[in-house]
Amino acid sequence: MTEEIIIAGFGGQGVLSMGKILAYSGMLQNQEVSWMPSYGPEMRGGTANVTVILSDESISSPIINKFDTAIILNQQSLDKFESAVKPGGTLIYDGNGITRHPERTDISIYRVDAAEEAANMESAKIFNMIVLGGYLKVKPVVELENVIRGLEKSLPERHHALIPLNEKAIKRGMEIIRTVHTA
Repeated sequence: MTEEIIIAGFGGQGVLSMGKILAYSGMLQNQEVSWMPSYGPEMRGGTANVTVILSDESISSPIINKFDTAIILNQQSLDKFESAVKPGGTLIYDGNGITRHPERTDISIYRVDAAEEAANMESAKIFNMIVLGGYLKVKPVVELENVIRGLEKSLPERHHALIPLNEKAIKRGMEIIRTVHTA
């Protein structure tokens, strides 16, 4: 099993954190892992993306141009990465701020309204965990137990009190993701 993922959105949406948590989770499951972030000089509001590869075999190169899954959090990223999903692959997106929805018919498309749900849960900081939960529902590449352990590794200890809220957000994302189109 090899899963090649691009997660893309604005800086401040937790794109890099989501990738790091997936990478830690994969390592905790004894998978081979690659985590390669890319972001502009802006701290918040600029674009950011991260490539994560999880595999049962050695990873030959962390640099890839086509992905099994794209997790898209803004229109700019949808415009840039929709065409980079391999035929038969998966695109997951948050509908907030999307003006042109995904149009491909040779991939499976899922929508998770994480921004709206984070507002309902009264915590914008859990947006990325809701998205991650949606992804894990569609593609259970790592076990939830290891995602929680990955959170413990990636969050500073002073924020460990937020882990139960993050776990709740992941589970909520699993509940609210919906199919738009299946290939």
